[in-house]
Amino acid sequence: MPHLNPIDALDLDSELDDDERLIRDTVAAFVRDHVTDHVAGWFETGTFPTDELAPIIGKLGLLGMHLDGYGCAGASAAAYGVACRELEAADSGLRSFVSVQGSLVMFPIHRYGSEEQKQEWLPRLASGEAVGCFGLTEPDQGSDPGGMRTVAKRDGGGDWILNGTKMWITNGSIADVAVVWARTEDGIRGFLVPKGTPGFTTSEIHSKLSLRASVTAELHLEDVRLPSSAVLPGVTGLRGPLSCLSEARFGILCGVVGAARTCYLSALDYSTTREQFGRPLGGFQLTQRKLAGMQVGLVHSQLLALRLSKLKDAGQLRPEHVSLGKLANVRAALDIARDARTILGANGITTEYPVLRHANNLETVLTYEGTEEIHTLVVGESVTGLAAYR
Repeated sequence: MPHLNPIDALDLDSELDDDERLIRDTVAAFVRDHVTDHVAGWFETGTFPTDELAPIIGKLGLLGMHLDGYGCAGASAAAYGVACRELEAADSGLRSFVSVQGSLVMFPIHRYGSEEQKQEWLPRLASGEAVGCFGLTEPDQGSDPGGMRTVAKRDGGGDWILNGTKMWITNGSIADVAVVWARTEDGIRGFLVPKGTPGFTTSEIHSKLSLRASVTAELHLEDVRLPSSAVLPGVTGLRGPLSCLSEARFGILCGVVGAARTCYLSALDYSTTREQFGRPLGGFQLTQRKLAGMQVGLVHSQLLALRLSKLKDAGQLRPEHVSLGKLANVRAALDIARDARTILGANGITTEYPVLRHANNLETVLTYEGTEEIHTLVVGESVTGLAAYR
């Protein structure tokens, strides 16, 4: 009887073009050579070797790869999605580093920045010479960014004075520049805040049980003085940060397919080699039920990621599509990770196997850049025409 290919049961990667398959293979090789054997240790110690990995990732052209010019690769959305998938097959923290840099930092500079801002920051960010972070979430404002308390006011000479705090910021304490969103009397505006600006400090967040192989920090802005040239001139209002989040969420919905695939393959391998009651675990009906369900969930996620990639490349991807994709694929990845852990039994809770590490990471992915509840309401409004946020 012919066997399904557990990695790609429907041969969906045949829909990719030659460049996209080359990117897939290049990223997979990078992960195999530089990440796979080390990431469990990074997770255990709560570290991420940015200085070592960022230049390599930049040299591969993965930072801001879906943008054009200024040292960016100008790759397709499908290529970006495949890259995110292969990165997150190793760890969500690795994919988070790349998607924050490209979609939350480089994208707003590329889309809304001045030519001077683009020339100053994009080539350095694309090469990995510089690292960026995105400051939107606050200690008291997560899902409701319209209630942000960080404020920016003009002084008499035309400079801006920023005050506020941002929370749960990936790359925050290692960033050379922060894209900070603040309330002004004209609406929400984006500001580029370089590292070392007086009044701008960071504090790293420790004691995490999820995304441990990722740097997370709090940003503190106390009377931070910035010139008028620090403002992103091309956007005012929540449309700015929300458009960045749509870019990053696309990377998430593609990336979690990689985490799900790794968990499934780990469980499948374990079930065919581990014996109980005189035969492999995979020979029991209840185990096969789990494995079949995991395969179905993985295929659904792969199909959804591929379709949304095609829509994005055609310029037809809408925010509600992205919410649907993040909602469905993160949920599916979590279900696969949890079922995989049960197949591995007690071994599934160790860092020797990647399953519970992925499951813990996915608990964060379920929440950040739009919680499961918020994306449920976005999809609900899209199908009913009725907003139910309040």
